[in-house]
Amino acid sequence: MQPRKVMVLAGGPDRERTISLISGEQVEAALVALGHDVRQRDVLPDDLSALEEFVEWGGEVIFPAMHGAWGEGGALQAILEARGLPYMGCGPEAAALCMDKAATKRRLEDAGLATPPWELVGPEGRVSMDGPLVVKPVKEGSSIDVFICGSRTDAQAAVDRLAPTRGRVMVERFIDGLELTVGILGDPARPEQDQALPAVQVVPAEGFYDYEAKYTREDTQYLFDLPMSATAKVELERTALTTHRLLGCRHLSRVDLMVDREGRPWVLEVNTIPGFTTHSLVPKAAAAAGIGWEALVQRLMELGLDGGNADGSVSPGLRPGASATTPSEARG
Repeated sequence: MQPRKVMVLAGGPDRERTISLISGEQVEAALVALGHDVRQRDVLPDDLSALEEFVEWGGEVIFPAMHGAWGEGGALQAILEARGLPYMGCGPEAAALCMDKAATKRRLEDAGLATPPWELVGPEGRVSMDGPLVVKPVKEGSSIDVFICGSRTDAQAAVDRLAPTRGRVMVERFIDGLELTVGILGDPARPEQDQALPAVQVVPAEGFYDYEAKYTREDTQYLFDLPMSATAKVELERTALTTHRLLGCRHLSRVDLMVDREGRPWVLEVNTIPGFTTHSLVPKAAAAAGIGWEALVQRLMELGLDGGNADGSVSPGLRPGASATTPSEARG
């Protein structure tokens, strides 16, 4: 294996900065263990000196471990594109689309994919749907400022709390069922090789899968033996793959879904740089698929090195004739 010069970007200005730094440390450690020449650097909108260092150093690929609106949501990716720097992850258009939950849901609805009914409510607006409901910021990650509300009154109180600083917030129908996530590894240049990792069911010890359950608690359960038929699992993975392609994602994404009591999958949102901490879901799913942590990081680094949609253009949806093998199909 040829050693590469890899710069890991972590930190940034977003509220998920602390988690990003932890993700960056984990990625850096894996790359070092693989024998690569690695530098981990912080990057901020008003301090892009790391990118200048990358060029002077003769860096070969950037591995963003950024979480949040600026580092994950297209702004950083647009800067990398403008400078012609190779990097792992989605291009700016797909990154911005997936960070915007409302834009994502519009794209899903236009394509006929099931996503829970929703509305945007501003500071002076009123919630029109009956509970139970989920209230969340339109552009945020890690379940920050997410509220599960049993009634319209509770949802209105959550909107009134968030809207003064957030502007319009999303109110979404709560789906009662299994909370699942499916990681996708893929290269838009070779869509037939896209891979849906095994679906993970998230079972918090209490409440829902909030920030603490994701990163600090040790009692969240991550289950791979799902109470679903083989046919339902194939449909779940196919939905996740279709969503990944529809939104123009490349290299990596994590599609979050609910499966209701009738077995129907509902797409909630898509993360384009999911976490790389010891609690994170994509590394757990990769391990379940037989892809160890270092092998996963190596594969992602190579995808960034190879490029694919390097101009940041959005890949088309599921291409006619394109197929992908899901884990369930491979198991027969």
